[in-house]
Amino acid sequence: MFNNLKVAFSDKSDRDLNRAYLLFKTISNPLVSKVLTFILKLVIFLRLPINKIIKNTIYKQFCGGTNLEDSQKTINKLWKFQIGSILDFSAEGKESENDFNNVMNETIASIHKAINEDNIPFSVFKPTGLARFALLEKISANKKLTLDEENEKKQFELRIEKICKKSHDSKVPLFIDAEESWIQNAIDDVAIKMMQKYNTKKVWIYNTLQLYRHDRLAYLKELITIAKKNNFLIGIKLVRGAYHKKEIQRAKEKNYSIPVHLEKDKTDKDYNQAINLCVQNIDIISFCAGTHNEKSSALLINLLNKYKISKNDKRIYFSQLLGMSDHISYNAAKNGFNVAKYVPYGPIKDLIPYLIRRAEENKSISGQMNRELRNIISEKNRRKEN
Repeated sequence: MFNNLKVAFSDKSDRDLNRAYLLFKTISNPLVSKVLTFILKLVIFLRLPINKIIKNTIYKQFCGGTNLEDSQKTINKLWKFQIGSILDFSAEGKESENDFNNVMNETIASIHKAINEDNIPFSVFKPTGLARFALLEKISANKKLTLDEENEKKQFELRIEKICKKSHDSKVPLFIDAEESWIQNAIDDVAIKMMQKYNTKKVWIYNTLQLYRHDRLAYLKELITIAKKNNFLIGIKLVRGAYHKKEIQRAKEKNYSIPVHLEKDKTDKDYNQAINLCVQNIDIISFCAGTHNEKSSALLINLLNKYKISKNDKRIYFSQLLGMSDHISYNAAKNGFNVAKYVPYGPIKDLIPYLIRRAEENKSISGQMNRELRNIISEKNRRKEN
């Protein structure tokens, strides 16, 4: 189903393909990718004026625009092929109250934009855009907070409350992104509170599970039990995870048990089991399968057929990142399934951490960049022959 590259690249000009080819060719080389990420980090540190270069290359491939208005062209382009946009103001790692409030207000603005617009089915935020990383780490470790930190925690929860209330009142579903394992407990706790409060009749609030963590499948089962006991609905976004190397390195440095699977096969197994579990509990779960994996995507399609669930049932979405796995997104949408692309937007300097993760993708997703490159080459050859 995902092999039709004509469909996959139907909105890409020859120029778009050539740019993507050069980009993926560059970052598919581990050594070059390492140098590129170093340069991007150096740009942050030295505040070098190379925004134009970044905007016309890696930013253009993976980001929607510098603001909501600038992203409209990307939103419209995707919707021509019945692919929704998940507007993601991708600021993260902030430290000041002004920055936190700016992220909150921008997230609320993205929710407001999505009201009554089918082409924006979800909004999303990263918790590290709303509170200091060190604070979330301390809360997650159940360490005693100072009076100032207690106030910070209260403000963090109030920001999330405002965003979730806006989501509920506006009838725009909301994803709470996952973060590193050692700050995730604080996020899980507030996510459950928001689901209990707002997911009483319909799912508006979604937490995110990173299935490379070997405890997440058990957590999902526990969440199902809690939801049934307390009469609320569950919203879940399933992903494999984005911090694999970082998780392993920290665990070794601090001498604690590594929280993530070391073998990709085990992550794949847990991810697919989570999909099964969500489909089997579809009466209380709405979920989004955020995956670039063809086998997991095909599994979900087969399960929908097996359980006679409509392919456009709004409780189930497929999702991929903008600029990646178009062969899955465009072909699934062409066949009538609910599909939405993550569309990061924001000032270039704020999105560089996100872009660094994309440049490092070949290290955390085996063969991902090479597959993107193969698909682009195949499509270029197909066009030459026609």
